[in-house]
Amino acid sequence: MGLSNLRSEASKKTDCKFEKKLQFYAKVRETVASLNVKKAIGKDKIVRRRQKKLKAYDLSTLSEFLPELKDPRPHPPPPSKFELSCKSRQKLVLKEGKQLMAVLNHPVFQSDPLGAIHQHLQCTQLAIDKKPLKSRIRGGKKKKQKKLKSSAPRPMDM
Repeated sequence: MGLSNLRSEASKKTDCKFEKKLQFYAKVRETVASLNVKKAIGKDKIVRRRQKKLKAYDLSTLSEFLPELKDPRPHPPPPSKFELSCKSRQKLVLKEGKQLMAVLNHPVFQSDPLGAIHQHLQCTQLAIDKKPLKSRIRGGKKKKQKKLKSSAPRPMDM
């Protein structure tokens, strides 16, 4: 009589605990789902904001109205930021080898190699304007006055 009553109470407690666990897990799933939705919305907002910024800096419509300027010397292509695969590395080595052979066989290079290299560097590099630096002497005026005073003849006072 007493044991069956205890067992029923114990089973009720375990059932209650199990139900609470299930409810807790359900709440956790709901909050995780809502957080994922908020995160996705936040990412969408960030993407939209970035696209708006890009549109603000897009000056392609202005280029239609501006006159085109032709540069006297072509700009070298910007350095590529991709990693070289084996195949592209081989192509690059072949291309550079052909270019080196063309330079070595060029008559100007054969007659004066250093002069040809110097001329090539002058043509390809941008000119840098160097301004001569002024030499600053602090207290220059005062020093001159002191020198003049010290070099002037003084009467002897006793």
